[in-house]
Amino acid sequence: MERLRKHIEQIAQISDQQFEYIKPFFAMKRVRKNQYLINEGDEVKYEFLVLSGIYKVFYVDAQGKEFIVQFAQTDWWMSDYQAFFKKQQATMHIQCVEEGEVLFSTLEVREQLASELHQMEHFFRVKLTNGYVAQQQRIKLLLSSTPQQRYEAFSKLYPTLLQRLPKKVIAEYLGVSRETLSRLYSK
Repeated sequence: MERLRKHIEQIAQISDQQFEYIKPFFAMKRVRKNQYLINEGDEVKYEFLVLSGIYKVFYVDAQGKEFIVQFAQTDWWMSDYQAFFKKQQATMHIQCVEEGEVLFSTLEVREQLASELHQMEHFFRVKLTNGYVAQQQRIKLLLSSTPQQRYEAFSKLYPTLLQRLPKKVIAEYLGVSRETLSRLYSK
């Protein structure tokens, strides 16, 4: 739980007493490689804070093609946020790519902590804003760049993921074929 405190305190300072109050609102889960945390159609009760491992958030179209929306690694939050905030069924999947651990909590917990502790309201707002900005940047990159530019941006933003993820998964994230990725990788 000390990792949770350090994570929060990157944005908002909290006292020992406040942290003791916050801790019971989060539970930890070990996640095996290839295990799903959310499947399309599920009721989405939780958002997850990655303590370790790599996870992919993705959807599958009507033809069965997979589209990776996000990778999540240490200190990243993930969920199917449309379903989480609107209390709808999931349209996304979250799968563990590299085994790890997550902390999880509910929307009700988020709302309670935000209403009771100004620091937590600030923390959640900053995290949500940063996530929104990152998604906009990703969409812009997908819409207006070449495969080479997408690969270069990915390698700058996530250099360790190049070594830790299968090439097939990176290709799906970049929206290119495995063969195209091999050509980009060799350059």
